[in-house]
Amino acid sequence: MNLPESRRIDRRVALKWLATAAAAAAVQPHLGRAQAALPAAKGYGLDPLLNKTYAPGDLWPLTFTGEQRRAAAALCEIIIPREGDVPSARELGVHDFIDEWISAPYPDQQRDRQPVLEGLAWIDAESQRRFGRDFADLDQAQAAAICDDICHAPEARGELQKGAQFFSRFRNLCAGGFYSTPAGMKDVGYVGNTPQIEYHGPPPEVLRKLGLA
Repeated sequence: MNLPESRRIDRRVALKWLATAAAAAAVQPHLGRAQAALPAAKGYGLDPLLNKTYAPGDLWPLTFTGEQRRAAAALCEIIIPREGDVPSARELGVHDFIDEWISAPYPDQQRDRQPVLEGLAWIDAESQRRFGRDFADLDQAQAAAICDDICHAPEARGELQKGAQFFSRFRNLCAGGFYSTPAGMKDVGYVGNTPQIEYHGPPPEVLRKLGLA
């Protein structure tokens, strides 16, 4: 796949995604392993200042190593690739959102930390086993071959079940990050919070039903 290194997204943007995606995050099974200890972090409490520019380490240290970030970016590219004018999840920096997510010192995010880190290690190991290269260095067909084997947990072979559980959760995080961006919302046609140019009031049939017309 040999993806170019992408620019890291602004942390303020990542925090906005975090707040939005957390509200809509689906409950998914997690890998049954002990959680790695989180670095000490104060967090932003219940009311983050989304108009403030945060420097790395102001709220919590990020987690991904360079290799983990490359693997996460490559997997985001496979899950939501570019389609026409709609950018891919990798192009939007969704892997940085996932890094921000698993680094946050809150219960839901802490539960995802170990499964994501173990899953990225698993997919690199599986890639090395099959093709002798890390996942980020595979071509599209090779990367898709691994993902096809773990994209539906009920059909995954026994030795691939761990990878399938990871893929399910990572895919949901990827989609949650992607569809919290302006590009993702535009892609699904979301028009909430958009002022109407003209408003002519409730439809006449509704007013008649309510006895108001």
